[in-house]
Amino acid sequence: MLKVSRMCVYPKDVQRITGRTERYGRKLLKRIKEHLKKESYQLVSIEEFCYFTGLKSEDVKTYLTD
Repeated sequence: MLKVSRMCVYPKDVQRITGRTERYGRKLLKRIKEHLKKESYQLVSIEEFCYFTGLKSEDVKTYLTD
């Protein structure tokens, strides 16, 4: 079982997961926040990211680094 020491996803994480640019990561996180009706200062959790993208949380957690 993977141990992740954080609960939120950052643009650099999206870059590692998708292979796209960090700018794409910022745009994707913004779209997720808009979809979930979050404020701009609120963070996106791993579960919310997985819900929006359709990816499995186990797969996403392998790309997260501290």
